[in-house]
Amino acid sequence: MEKKDIGKILETLFFITDQPVSVEQLKDIFDGQVSEETLKEVISCIKQEYADRDSPIELREVADGFQFSTKPAFSQWVRKLFKDRTTLRLSVSAIETLSIVAYKQPVTRAEIEEIRGVEVTAVLETLLERKLIKISGRKETVGRPLLYVTTGEFMRYFGLRGLGDLPSLEEFAASETATPQQETPREPEESGYKEEPGETEGNT
Repeated sequence: MEKKDIGKILETLFFITDQPVSVEQLKDIFDGQVSEETLKEVISCIKQEYADRDSPIELREVADGFQFSTKPAFSQWVRKLFKDRTTLRLSVSAIETLSIVAYKQPVTRAEIEEIRGVEVTAVLETLLERKLIKISGRKETVGRPLLYVTTGEFMRYFGLRGLGDLPSLEEFAASETATPQQETPREPEESGYKEEPGETEGNT
């Protein structure tokens, strides 16, 4: 398959999905017939093509994958189009809690509360509902409390390729509000996070 045809396929996939697509996923889609090196080369060409024509759309690497997104300069127009929908926004308390999870993960609720000095159960539920954090297991200590870590959605929301791209803790936590790298309007979520049987803090 010629690279120009691969490029057209990749551009279609990046356009149609609302989640980052990894190189491993692309290799599977091509049934292993296109090498990782070729995929990365074609992806680089697509990124450069959009940059060269000064497009309002850019191909960005986030959460170990690639995704089309609008440039920040055009986000206000996107918001106007979707003004009747909700956009993922975080409160100051949510940002502070999320920053602790990001830099201390895996971390328990009690450890977060010790750092923040306030109760964070409701905030954790919100972050779970928005899929910015997830439960990764239990800490092998008294009560076996739940452990929290960040998710791929967290990476996508903040435009990070990996945890190594995180800014300093002070820079991250100092923000009064969270400003996502990609303005992606979202439908309101009707259901929140529900714990599975036995997934209650302090169960043994």
